[in-house]
Amino acid sequence: MTSLFITAFFLGLVFNAAPGAVFAESMRRGIKGGYYPALYVQIGSLVGDATWAILGLLGAGFLMQLPATKIPLTVIGGIYLAYLGIQSLKESYSTDIKKETLSSGDSSDMMAGVTISLTNPANIFYWAALGSILVSLGVQEPTLVHYVVFFTGFMTSSIMWGFLCAGFIHLMHKSMPDYVVRIINLVCGLTLIFLSFQAIYNVLIK
Repeated sequence: MTSLFITAFFLGLVFNAAPGAVFAESMRRGIKGGYYPALYVQIGSLVGDATWAILGLLGAGFLMQLPATKIPLTVIGGIYLAYLGIQSLKESYSTDIKKETLSSGDSSDMMAGVTISLTNPANIFYWAALGSILVSLGVQEPTLVHYVVFFTGFMTSSIMWGFLCAGFIHLMHKSMPDYVVRIINLVCGLTLIFLSFQAIYNVLIK
């Protein structure tokens, strides 16, 4: 069980550290408001991850692979990513950066993370295939205990990453000149829009 926990821990680090929509949105909000907005996006994404994980543990993950469920969910997520991307582009061209000294964050930051995570096809497939993942790790007949150990290891590293990521973004927030903030907003906006089109293209055309 210890080896399963450690493996899940490192899988969680790899999963969360990979560049994607959650990191881009954490960066976008964090360079403007500092530590807490970035942290709340990260925490929100963990709520979404935990939701899919619990559904997978309950055996309902296969429902999310059905076209009737997967397509609308992915399209909604794609549209939301496009909206966030457009907001980021607007901020990059704004005449006033409005860089806050330190924001306490609010529910919109957390809801952004929740929405991105819940509508991310990668999350859906990952947790729906939890049983197969455990088999690939050498657990031939997964039990509830195996699932719980894997989930605990994965979420432990995910929580640690959320705090580390927010701290890193906060350091950038404190030291960045306005022109760098504009560049980051531009990059984050383009990234979010690209991920939006990619998600919708993959589910509707591929």
